[in-house]
Parts: sequence; structure tokens; C-alpha cells
Amino acid sequence: MMVISEDGTQLGVKSKNEALDLAEAREMDLVLVAPNAKPPVAKFMDYNKYRYEQQKKAKEAKKKQNIMNLKELRLSPKIEEHDFETKLKKGRKFIEDGDKLKVSIRFRGREMAHTSQGREVMLEFAKKMNDIADFESRPKQDGRTMIMTLVPKKDK
Repeated sequence: MMVISEDGTQLGVKSKNEALDLAEAREMDLVLVAPNAKPPVAKFMDYNKYRYEQQKKAKEAKKKQNIMNLKELRLSPKIEEHDFETKLKKGRKFIEDGDKLKVSIRFRGREMAHTSQGREVMLEFAKKMNDIADFESRPKQDGRTMIMTLVPKKDK
């Protein structure tokens, strides 16, 4: 195996036993850094410190992940203007917080004959959200429900 000292200098190719003896003499741990390399690479280091730094990096990477939740708003095909504006404000808040927004309309009874009216309401909603949101999926009819999904726009 290729052995590297704690300061990063290469000590050359050594057998496993030689490398372990050298590590013990230096009061360090021998850590296999690249086991799949030809020959495998091992380095002298304090293993506890190494583990701590790996955990710290993983924690930092997890913080930077963007977690996106799915929020839902329900509209109706005959929604009043004020109710529409209220739902729009709520939808804007969800999108600005970085969440996906599922907008649905449930058609009850005879409303099934006027699904085009529901589609118009949804498209109007999407049009007013156009400055901050993009379609993930356009309005689709699924039985008595029509659903569309909006996601925050990507910053260019």
C-alpha cells in the first residue's frame, strides 16, 4: 500500500505490517483513504479528528440542502374574486418560502359539466403567479379533481 505521512509527504509503497509499525511508532492511526486505488492509499492521522471533520462536512452539506415541502391549496370553479385573491396571497407565501404548491379544484355534482371553467380559474391563478413560479405540471383532470403543481422559479 502507498503510505502518506501526516504532513502529506509520500513515504512510498510499504507492506501492511510495515505501515502499521510506522504508525504505532509515530503514535498515529493508519487510515485507508483510497482502498480502491492501485496500490491502496493509507495515511497517518488522528482517526477521531478525521471522523469529527467528516461529520462536520456532512452536517454542513445537509444544512445547504434545499428541502422542498408540498403545500396544497383548494380552489373551486365558481370562486369569488376576494377568495381568489386570498388564495393567491397564501400561494405566493408558500412559493416564496421555497415550497412546491399543489393547486386543486374538486368538481361536485353538476360542476363536472363545466370543467373548462375550473381550468380557466387554474390558468388564471398560474398566470398571476408567473413572476415567481413555474409549472411543474399543467392542470390535469383526474376523476372529479383537477390538479396542477407549481414550483419556485430558478434564479438565473
